[in-house]
This record gives sequence, C-alpha cells and structure tokens, in this order.
Amino acid sequence: MTDVYTLYGITHSLYTGRARSYLIKNGITFRELSTGHESFKAEVLPQAKLPTIPALLTPGGDVIRDGAAIIEYFEADNGRHNRPEGPRQQIVSALFDVIGTDGLLRPAMHYRWNFQEENLAFIRYHFFHSQRETPTRDDKTEAMMQRMQHVASIWGVNKETSDLVEALYLDYLEALNKHFEQYPYLLGWRPCIGDYGLLAPMYAHLGRDPYPGRIMQQQATRVYRWVERMNRPDQDAPEYFDAQEGFLSDDQVPQSLLNVLKVIAEDFVPETEAAATAINQWLQENQPDVGAAADRMLNKCEFVLRGQAISSVSQPYRFFLLQRVQSLYEAMNAEDQASVQKMLANCGMENILAIKLSRDIEQSENLEVWV
Repeated sequence: MTDVYTLYGITHSLYTGRARSYLIKNGITFRELSTGHESFKAEVLPQAKLPTIPALLTPGGDVIRDGAAIIEYFEADNGRHNRPEGPRQQIVSALFDVIGTDGLLRPAMHYRWNFQEENLAFIRYHFFHSQRETPTRDDKTEAMMQRMQHVASIWGVNKETSDLVEALYLDYLEALNKHFEQYPYLLGWRPCIGDYGLLAPMYAHLGRDPYPGRIMQQQATRVYRWVERMNRPDQDAPEYFDAQEGFLSDDQVPQSLLNVLKVIAEDFVPETEAAATAINQWLQENQPDVGAAADRMLNKCEFVLRGQAISSVSQPYRFFLLQRVQSLYEAMNAEDQASVQKMLANCGMENILAIKLSRDIEQSENLEVWV
C-alpha cells in the first residue's frame, strides 16, 4: 500500500469527480476517503490550508488541494500526456476545462437544489455520510445543505431565471449529444484535460442526481455513456465500430464540438466579461497584497442573456483557469494564433483570449493567491 494515493472527496462532489476521473483514466492507484474521516482533519487539513475538496495525499505524505493542482502534479511528471499537441486542440481542451469547472455551475446547482421532491433523499444521504460521526451530525448535515442551496441562488439561479437556465442547458446537452455520435471523447478517441474538467458538473450533479440524471439518460444517452466512460479505466467505446486511438489527427476540432462551444458561448462569454469588470473594480478598491488569498467568490456581476438580466457572484478561480488558455495562445507563433482566432470566432468564443484581470492568480502552498 506504500505506493497508493489517497483522494479525499465525496461521491456527490462536482470538483472531486474531475480529479477522480483523472486518476482512474491514468491508471493511478488510489483509495478514496470522505472528509468525514478523522485523518482528513488530522493529516490533510494542516497542509491543505482550506477544508475544500478534492485533496490528494501522496505516498510521501504531501497534500495537494484542488483538482487543477492534482492534475497538474501528475501532468508535469508524465510529459503532458493528456494535452494534445496541436494548437487548436490545446486551446479547446484548456477551454473546456474552464467551462466544466466554472462555466456550468448554474445548471448544476439548479438541477440539484430546485427539484427536491426527486433529489432530496438522495442528496441528503451523501451529505450525511460526509459528516463525522458526532452527536451533531444531523444538524451539520442540514446546515451544509442549506448553505449549498444558498450558493445556488447567489450564482444566479432563482424563480425568474430557472426557465432560462433550463433552456440553455438543454440546448447544450443536445449539441454535446450530437458530438458524441461521432467520437467517444471531446477530441477523438481518448480523453484530454477538457474531458476531465467538463465531467465535473456532468457527473456528480447532472448525470448522477435523480432528476437531471433521468433527463440525461432519456434525452442525451450518448452524453450519459460518456459520463460512464470517464469513470472507467479503459477506452469503453464498444458502440464505435471504427474506434481508433489517440487524439484526432492534423489538429482537427470537429464542427460538432465547435457547435457545443457556440451554445456555451452565449452564456459563458458575457458572464466572463461582466465578472472581469466586477473583479477588476474590486482589485482597484481593495489592492490585495501579493500572496494574499484569492477568495472563491467576490462581488456581484450582472449581464444580459437572451434578453434577461442575470446577477451572479464573480469568481476569480475562473480567471485562474482562463490564464492557462491565454498563456497557451500567447506562446504560439503568429500562424497558429491566427488559426486559433479563426476557430474561436466561428463559435463566438474569440473574446475569451482578451478578457483578463488586472492581477494574475497562481497556486502557492495549496492556496490560490494574487500575484
């Protein structure tokens, strides 16, 4: 057992699903424990700094907090095994990592918390079993559930926006399902970094909770199969009779995948623009010290979507991930940059290359901090 990693998370956690899938798909031996285990508080939290998940305990006793950091820990050592070589595919992979981790939170929270008749017993089981066995276990479970339901509302999910959130999600689900008619993964025959990021909301919330899970099974069976596939160690693509290996050749990005990005851009781009404005205003007013922790949620931002106003908290973490997309682009030669620009313009995502905060964010000693 000396070479076994320990992943601390919970089964129904959006962010844990991303890291878990990476470990499974990359053949990394691990066991999974919940945050309710005493070892999380005693061994993990002192190094992790924050009681958030996922957190990975290495065989050498080091702790890595956050899914992006966990994946980077292995990718830095394996030659970027899950990053395509072509410039267009690299950008698309990194962009889907941002979208999945931070851009689909509204539908994920809406479909979990606003259909309690179908979901509540299932959700409560998992929240309860993530708590330590103490006399206050029931009370802590209810408090955590109420807190998460509140988070759904501050991300812009309410009675006025719920129909819009559902319409956008179903359009996206339909487009993604059409893409998986051709390929088992986003960029061909094996998962890229973007697959892991996108799985985060599509597994724990939208593919596993009873109400949205039923929608996915009935209306987007191919997406549901991808969710299953991303939690299995092999390629798991028997329905693709011409299945191959590797990423698509010649830096191909299928039109079916660009169609998915086009649907997502309708929501993702205006929110990112509004969030950048709000956070930059906060930075100007507060001037955090270099090395100060970057909070996960800051001031409100507002944007218009299909003629309807949406108000949501701004999230610096989105821009920490978006920096990776922009850094890849900025390191390319002029020809590759032009190719990427053309591709993104065709799906309404061209603005994401220029939407930036006035201060960068980096991960240091298990915290996201201002540079």
